[in-house]
Amino acid sequence: MLLEWIYDLTHALLKPFKRILKPNSFAEKAMIAIEKVGKEVVFDCQMCGQCILHSTGMVCSMNCPKNLRNGPCGGVRLNGHCEVKPEQTCVWVKIYEGSLASPKYGGEMMWIQPPVNRKLQDSSSWVNLLHGIDQKMKTVWQTQDEKDALEPIFRGSNEKE
Repeated sequence: MLLEWIYDLTHALLKPFKRILKPNSFAEKAMIAIEKVGKEVVFDCQMCGQCILHSTGMVCSMNCPKNLRNGPCGGVRLNGHCEVKPEQTCVWVKIYEGSLASPKYGGEMMWIQPPVNRKLQDSSSWVNLLHGIDQKMKTVWQTQDEKDALEPIFRGSNEKE
């Protein structure tokens, strides 16, 4: 998927600039401006500061009216639309479809994501990623072993019969 490739390329290109791209710096302010323009146009980004687009089929989970980062709420209508906004396709239906089309990161849709840290709202998700700020969470969340165990389950549901 092209967007996965762009994500990986952007990550690789930004890594050498980690020392410059510090939280609350002028460089972060520039990154915020770039992210707002690019990600809002392409992904309808809500600037949560903890972007997981690559884990959600390149669909911003924060567009769910309930801001759910961990799968559909159970209120998905039979036509795939949202129970809160019936005119809108459920964000998690879009995420599922996008994840199936994402060979590299698609299985990450099964990962349990920590709640959004609202203190990171309107900060640069790239800066937060580079400095590990977006990964700080309580130890009760899913371990890497649990995440790895879910990958074959997801891929198994994707096999054609």
